[in-house]
Amino acid sequence: MSTLTHKIDFALILIVKNANPNGDPLNGNRPRTDYSGHGEITDVCLKRKIRDRLQSDGHSIFVQSDAKKSDGMPSLKNRAEAEPPIGLGKKAFIFDGKENNQDKTAAQACEKWFDVRAFGQVFAWKAEKKKVKKGEDSAEENVSANGISIPVRGPVTIQSAFSVEPVSITSTQITKSVNGEGESGEMSSDRMGMKHRVDQAIYVVYGAMTPQLAEKTGFSDADAETIKAVLPRLFEGDASSARPEGSMAVKKVIWWQHKSKAGQYSSAKVHGSLQVNADGSYALDALDGLKPEQIDGF
Repeated sequence: MSTLTHKIDFALILIVKNANPNGDPLNGNRPRTDYSGHGEITDVCLKRKIRDRLQSDGHSIFVQSDAKKSDGMPSLKNRAEAEPPIGLGKKAFIFDGKENNQDKTAAQACEKWFDVRAFGQVFAWKAEKKKVKKGEDSAEENVSANGISIPVRGPVTIQSAFSVEPVSITSTQITKSVNGEGESGEMSSDRMGMKHRVDQAIYVVYGAMTPQLAEKTGFSDADAETIKAVLPRLFEGDASSARPEGSMAVKKVIWWQHKSKAGQYSSAKVHGSLQVNADGSYALDALDGLKPEQIDGF
């Protein structure tokens, strides 16, 4: 399968209504905002949703969420080391008596897991320890001074999403249905809680796919089309009490496919050609020779 043959830029216009799109655990799980009050959804959060949609469609995913684990592996380390034929743990780097297998291991990971060849991944293991005798006692010491780390740099990059205008956040005090502390009938310190929501806002996120990096991971034109297909339904199957069904949606996906690997324009110029208004309407500046595809949300 050939790797990505054209540079691609894309943008998503997102609708948020009475939902917490991305809570900040260091700030009481309030919706994330920047210093100017604009709402933020981190790139990590967005990639989590893409991974979940891909996994629901049957693609093999390395960084799986706890709620959607499909293989029973308790950690990424276990998932990596369980991969045949040689595993991806430290033993994977011993091949014919030589530690020369890192490229092969990275290629195997990219072939196996969609998210690795799309977003990249760092496979890291600590130095192994073994027991050695020191006189009559035994002690542990490192087999080697350093552990092993294999970085895989992915061709698909996604920025954080930001709201077009500063967001209005409503906080509501709630009574939990379960009393986690204290005796029955007593009011405990954990009985009361808070819920936060963004009342209504439009967010915009930008991303790109780079053919030069796709050559390293094997990311193909077909893989790009797969991501293109899941972006309009990014929030399907992601409902929770913080994000009730229908409270978040993709309004529009803008997809620019360049005519070459290098691209006709920089990503900054392409992304800058999109102007989004607070009501979700938008305008696109014309770029000679680069016509965007405009895809409705699901």
